Amino acid sequence: MIFNYKGKNHLVKREIRAESDEFTHVYTLILNPDNTYTVNIDGKEAQSGSLKDDWDMLLPKEIPDPAAKKPADWVDERQIPDPTDKKPEGWDDTPKEIKDPDAKKPDDWDDELDGVWEAPMIANPDYKGEWRPRMIDNPAYKGEWVHPKIANPDYVDDNTLYQYEDNGAVGIEVWQVKAGSIYSNIIVTDDAAEAEKFAAKSLAAAEGEKKNKEKADEEERKKREAEEAATKKDDGADSHDKDEL
Repeated sequence: MIFNYKGKNHLVKREIRAESDEFTHVYTLILNPDNTYTVNIDGKEAQSGSLKDDWDMLLPKEIPDPAAKKPADWVDERQIPDPTDKKPEGWDDTPKEIKDPDAKKPDDWDDELDGVWEAPMIANPDYKGEWRPRMIDNPAYKGEWVHPKIANPDYVDDNTLYQYEDNGAVGIEVWQVKAGSIYSNIIVTDDAAEAEKFAAKSLAAAEGEKKNKEKADEEERKKREAEEAATKKDDGADSHDKDEL
């Protein structure tokens, strides 16, 4: 949902998932004079909240204090390498790769033409990787530094976010990856009961749509099964004829 406020469009911050099946659905947006909203899908609440919280139409009430800085000696590393942990002797003596002990010199290898044959290199199963000391909790850790906030001097409250002088048109912005979506039966009203009554008619029609779809799917299934049975029967007859020949 997008609201226009002072000439700028604002997209809702909490995504409302639209239905993605092939059936008709009814979407209802209710705006209240206390700047709250409700979105219903097929008559059931899908999301509700505050225009002030779920859109960035108003500036934030608080902002990070520009005068506050993280102290230079602030320690925010949770863990540090253990200073008492030492690399075991001989750790680096194990190579990362070794010659393949199972490789054999090809029978057609010619040292004069192909050079001196060397076995290919493979990963060493005994290689332990680069040594790193174990990590321990940092005794000097102070926690994550939180930037203190102050009241935003530019914040201006507005209790009329819900109010629009003119609702003479409805716009629908569609982004989709499959064709075939149809939009119809749009109502704009200041009477919630009227909207619910209007939605009920659409929902009743949608129920009939589902039943017709189920009936059509069942008929298509039976038709497909009959065709498959006929194909198997024809294949069996052809096989019998070939056996006689």
